[in-house]
Amino acid sequence: MLLYPEIDPVAFRLGPLAVHWYGLMYAVGFVAGWWLGRLRARRPGAPLTPTQVDDFLVYAALGVVLGGRIGYVLFYNLSAFLDNPLLIFKLWEGGMSFHGGLLGVLTAAWLYARKIGSRFLVLTDFLAPLTPIGLGAGRIGNFINGELWGAPTDLPWGMVYLPLGGMPRHPSQLYQALLEGLVLFVILWWFSSRPRPRAAVSGLFLLCYGSFRFLVEFVRLPDPQLGYLAFGWVTMGQVLSLPMIVGGLGLLAWAYGRNNKERGRHAAIS
Repeated sequence: MLLYPEIDPVAFRLGPLAVHWYGLMYAVGFVAGWWLGRLRARRPGAPLTPTQVDDFLVYAALGVVLGGRIGYVLFYNLSAFLDNPLLIFKLWEGGMSFHGGLLGVLTAAWLYARKIGSRFLVLTDFLAPLTPIGLGAGRIGNFINGELWGAPTDLPWGMVYLPLGGMPRHPSQLYQALLEGLVLFVILWWFSSRPRPRAAVSGLFLLCYGSFRFLVEFVRLPDPQLGYLAFGWVTMGQVLSLPMIVGGLGLLAWAYGRNNKERGRHAAIS
């Protein structure tokens, strides 16, 4: 059994301004994604130049923040939003949704692809390996904030978080940081290091993230305002991740099926 370390959510102060660790984790994610994007942009045949990576960072930041906040309000706190629509602007009260942020970034990618005359799935294949570091950093931010805890456990790495009582709990934020951050990054970076059919990298991202999130939700406490949605175990996170799993499998099947057809056509011509 481990005891949760008391971590001040404020990293440092600049006069009256308090800089929180959670905000710094977002900064880490954006900087890591930008740096990795510039590395990938130097590869032969990359759909973006390093300068365009700089340009897209603004689109991505808006997509993450707007999509994440709107998604949280609609998916996790709709009743409170209907009672008080101004809630959507109260970012300082917390509440961001990965699935909403994903939709926001996909919208940004679609708009940027149109701007530069690129194909949407070519751009998402380029972007997918850039995101896991930010996802992992965000989960570390959740851990520092003492939020999104797991269910009680008797496993030796169970952690006691005193505001929730003296019972050890799954450190589900760290599970997600490991799976959605490190493991997903290694998988996608390796997979995208060689030429793949269009949409394959995007499909693998959806499949892996959706699967990792779906599994961790079994040991993560549901949001208190929602609770379990069905059968005493189905959570909103699982409901939102299931389409990602199905969509990822569909994209992979389409990508490799299309690739095999093209190979067959070229073979027939030759």
